[in-house]
Amino acid sequence: MGRARRWARSRLAGSGIEADEPVAETLILLISELVTNAVVHTGCPAVLRMLLPGVPEDAPRTVRVEVADTSARPPKQRHADGDDTNGRGLELVSGLADRWGWQPEGAGKSIWCEVDRCDPDAPAVAFDGVS
Repeated sequence: MGRARRWARSRLAGSGIEADEPVAETLILLISELVTNAVVHTGCPAVLRMLLPGVPEDAPRTVRVEVADTSARPPKQRHADGDDTNGRGLELVSGLADRWGWQPEGAGKSIWCEVDRCDPDAPAVAFDGVS
């Protein structure tokens, strides 16, 4: 998961989203959760994608994160009890992201989330990476 976090931090910084911005910290946490879930539940590497906001003022100011894996099984949000040490990943995603969902992708699926950004000055750039 460290590789996915480093990749995401460098892409966010390259788009003008500074590491100390709250949106960057939220996105890194979301990426970590989604990639961890994909790897833990499939045992295979995941593909991480980010779509960053664009610059005309009318462009969406939303950062979209997608994590594709090889399992066609739908994600299942659980509600962990107080002492449980796992089972909070999608609950955390649901609480931190402005929107999230999933869709079939090839033989597997892609789980996505979106976080709305306050700063309209970031360029529109799409990045693909593998963790």
